[in-house]
Amino acid sequence: MTTDSGVLRWGVLGTGGIATAFLEGLRVVEGARVTAVGSRSEASAARFADAWDIPNRHVGPEALAADPEVDVVYVATPHPAHHAGTLACLEAGKHVLCEKPLAMNVREVTEMIGAARRNGRFLMEAMWTRFAPASREIGRLLADGAIGELRLLTANFGNAVPYDPASRMWAPELGGGALLDLGVYPVALASHFLGELTVVGATGRLAPNGVVDAQATVLVENRDGVTGMLACSLDAPLPNRVALVGTRGRIELERWWCPTDFVLHRDGQEPEAFAFPHRANGYEHEAEEVARRIAAGELESPLMPWEESLRVVRVMDEVRERLGVVYPADAVAA
Repeated sequence: MTTDSGVLRWGVLGTGGIATAFLEGLRVVEGARVTAVGSRSEASAARFADAWDIPNRHVGPEALAADPEVDVVYVATPHPAHHAGTLACLEAGKHVLCEKPLAMNVREVTEMIGAARRNGRFLMEAMWTRFAPASREIGRLLADGAIGELRLLTANFGNAVPYDPASRMWAPELGGGALLDLGVYPVALASHFLGELTVVGATGRLAPNGVVDAQATVLVENRDGVTGMLACSLDAPLPNRVALVGTRGRIELERWWCPTDFVLHRDGQEPEAFAFPHRANGYEHEAEEVARRIAAGELESPLMPWEESLRVVRVMDEVRERLGVVYPADAVAA
């Protein structure tokens, strides 16, 4: 589903910072052209379109989804709007790359996957970490036994965000809280390298509003007993590091959610530094994966398949249940 020239025509749903970052990455992707933007208001759509020289402007996901000059839509709205926006695009015959977390809960993710399958359209969660060349090299090193057998994964992601009940970060109706905004990264990382996960334990602290989580710490393990120690926080500046520890060494990363470099420590050897700089800002890699899979006629990516998104949201649903965090989307009947 591309133009005759082979160009993949992108529509963007949402006009916030993440949409801007994605378009900055898309600039270096060959054969990508942004033809339309959709927003909640005509004014915001016009401002964004003018800034990026986008010809078509729409109000709402349905109007964007109906645009015949769009092949694939990047959904960059707040988390609670992912489900409706993605369904509108898939039902209208558009492919979809949807920001993380893919949706608010496992019910919504399941419905989105069902719509992609039913309409024969590509759907992928935009877990940009997964597609960075540094991440893929780490996967190769692990598979080659560079650190022996993996025994432990630690990952944390946290920032001190001033509490403001009016901010999206703390608002339950906008999917606020540490887990969905930041914790999705360590959970997805653990799922990537450990596979199927069991939640062994979870604890955390609620925000002053007593509704969303300010911090969460999760212990998971896979079928082989490999452990993941994961933490996220909105009210504490965590070290923001990852360590993959094996029987004969370890791999360490900083700024790991968009990695460009890491250090390999092999027992008895000097540390080895690896560097894989982005051509733009890191978003280009997931956009190129989308283009590859659509060109091949595939509905999902083997690097971020639907089952992986389900696995991640199942863990987050269980953690939220243990913490007592409930969103309006959870009240909708399955």
